[in-house]
Amino acid sequence: MGSEEKPRRVRMTPGARRVLEAAERLFYERGIHAVGVDLIAAEAGVTKKTLYDRFGSKEQIVVEYLAARDERWRALLAGRLDAAGEGAADRVAAVFEASRVWAAEYGAKGCSMINAHAEISDPAHPAYAVITGQKRWMLELFTGLAHRADPAGADRLGRALMLLHEGALVAHGLGVFPDPFGAALDQARGLLESGAAPRDAPLR
Repeated sequence: MGSEEKPRRVRMTPGARRVLEAAERLFYERGIHAVGVDLIAAEAGVTKKTLYDRFGSKEQIVVEYLAARDERWRALLAGRLDAAGEGAADRVAAVFEASRVWAAEYGAKGCSMINAHAEISDPAHPAYAVITGQKRWMLELFTGLAHRADPAGADRLGRALMLLHEGALVAHGLGVFPDPFGAALDQARGLLESGAAPRDAPLR
């Protein structure tokens, strides 16, 4: 999560894991604000007292929900990157392919971080740092990959790759056209082959 202070995490007991599993499913399917602790406790088969004893607040459950998904995503991505070649194009392709795999298994409704940010826009919320930290980490990843292709233009190229990736996540969640990750990867390959993102195109 970059230089930001990491949020407090909870030690996972069996009861806490049941709460987190129920919360993840409910938050992702229905939205964070729409799901209360009573429903989470009932779905997890624990009392509200147990829920609060383990997590302290609903906000902390949201932190754990998002942080756990991020950890699983990074583990999946690390495996894909380990198997990829050393070239920028191969490693960028590994990111988009990892996202396609992740989305097929865990992301039918789009990116959980983007969805959560639609509901949590207050920087004081403890989960806000998880959301923004995850996206900053992705930008750092893309910038590092861009540096392999174009050291001088790495910042701009990294942002362009990040925009393509985030757009694919949103398009997948909306389901308006097939294989947005493949389409975004085609565009990313074009940027990498040109050596740098366009530098003179006006912002609109």
